[in-house]
Amino acid sequence: MQGLFNRDSHNPLITAADLPYQANAVFNAGAADLGDEVLLLVRVETTSGRSHLIVARSKDGVTDWQFEKRALLHPAQGFSYETNGVEDCRLTWMEDLDAWGIAYAAYSNHGPGVALAITKDFKTAERIGMVCPPDDKNAALFPRRFDGLYAMLHRPSVGGGSVWISYSPDLRYWGAPEVVLPVRGGPWWDGARVGAGLPPIDTEAGWLIIYHGVKYAAGNPIYRLGAALLDRDKPHRLVGRGRQWLLSPAEIYERSGDAPNIVFATGGFVRDNVLWVYYGAADSCICLATADLDAVVSVTTGDATG
Repeated sequence: MQGLFNRDSHNPLITAADLPYQANAVFNAGAADLGDEVLLLVRVETTSGRSHLIVARSKDGVTDWQFEKRALLHPAQGFSYETNGVEDCRLTWMEDLDAWGIAYAAYSNHGPGVALAITKDFKTAERIGMVCPPDDKNAALFPRRFDGLYAMLHRPSVGGGSVWISYSPDLRYWGAPEVVLPVRGGPWWDGARVGAGLPPIDTEAGWLIIYHGVKYAAGNPIYRLGAALLDRDKPHRLVGRGRQWLLSPAEIYERSGDAPNIVFATGGFVRDNVLWVYYGAADSCICLATADLDAVVSVTTGDATG
């Protein structure tokens, strides 16, 4: 399993030194494959400690990243639920809206909650608002409706650190919550808590979920990536889950940083049956790993209960 993902030789792809202004770190970016270029919506933590989201573009998705001149979402834009920053977005193409859905953590004085926004051009964004109150984060929208309802993965802090799914008729009001990916507990690599990573990927076998799992070693958290599979028509049903992690901190840029021993994926897509995963490493930089899509799906076909 350790060889399933291949790290890009250019890693880390983006660091704070690549920004056209001073910042502490860049990490945890949403990703969009636009055909002729790859777009990342990058989390930038400034030297104030707060974060904003800014667009970076690359023709090949690896090198020569060009940043926009101003942030797409910024805590200074006047929304009270974002007072302390905007963080860790996931980008989903919403075909019925002809737009990209942005799910992100909005950090207010009461803690992080799930917020949504819509953009057609990544020049401006229309905020829907906070849709899940604190403490809740790691949200990712599904790209289509189910029986007329939108669906979203998210991770409330209550309930032991498991991934939930909720449904909505309008992207604003969410209900019918269910645990869809429970934390395993015990000594498992995902025993302390789990959280959605990439937006769900539609495959013939079901919705592929790349998620992060946390285990504590000598009192310190280790964040790794694994895979699970949800039913294609009833995504609240877990139908497969890999037993082993697929990507674990190993390189120096993953083991050393503001938050060591972390690989944390929030963006990715499939090209020619290759899964591209953009991930934050040690809360300090952005990296890329790729894998054969069929190989990743195959590891989820075992015991769904772990």
